[in-house]
Amino acid sequence: MSLVSLRNVVKRFGAHEVLKGITLSIEEGETVAVIGRSGSGKSTLLRCLNALEAVQEGEMTVAGIAVTSPDADLNRLRARVGMVFQSYNLFPHLTVERNVKLALKLVRKMSDAQAAQVARAMVGKVGLADKLQAYPDELSGGQQQRVAIARSLAMQPSMMLFDEITSALDPELVGEVLRVLEELAREGMTMMLVTHEMNFARNVADRVIFMHDGRIHEDGPSQEILRDPQTPELKAFLAAVLH
Repeated sequence: MSLVSLRNVVKRFGAHEVLKGITLSIEEGETVAVIGRSGSGKSTLLRCLNALEAVQEGEMTVAGIAVTSPDADLNRLRARVGMVFQSYNLFPHLTVERNVKLALKLVRKMSDAQAAQVARAMVGKVGLADKLQAYPDELSGGQQQRVAIARSLAMQPSMMLFDEITSALDPELVGEVLRVLEELAREGMTMMLVTHEMNFARNVADRVIFMHDGRIHEDGPSQEILRDPQTPELKAFLAAVLH
């Protein structure tokens, strides 16, 4: 059974239809890169998967939870589906360790000692074991983003969503964040990421979805779709981002 299943999903903001009947399934262990111009609906799609935005039409099941059902347990959904944003959203007054421990204690009801153990493991996993007692403003943007990833991983999600997580970073910091995602892909974490990093999409993602004007315009194996785009819209998009 697919980890994610969407059928004819429609999302409107007022009279403006942002997602125009999205049908999509994602299998466990897949890494899916979502590409497309600004305003094509990419970030909205991710936010709907995590129920940060409610959809107006269609059916959506994510990690075994019928998201569009009126009695869907959205807290359970968000515990299963981690999301990392462009802005790191770390608490500035808490150390790295406490940033990661917080949800473990509040949501997972772990003891401080248990939470500390998980935090150490996850912060180590993203290569920042020596920064446990640092505060966010003592870290570079790339390091803060890696802490945000560690915080999300600590919840042991079934799936991770990444919304343009490198777009606010200086170019030399992008690589350190993408290396963490590569490692997660190798380990078989199910991931969906909105990204402008075409090399990552080509070399690490199993599949690329090209969104255009609120619809999935092309969807296929990453190497194939980026090497041989089938529509003028994707050709034009690739020409613009790969120049």
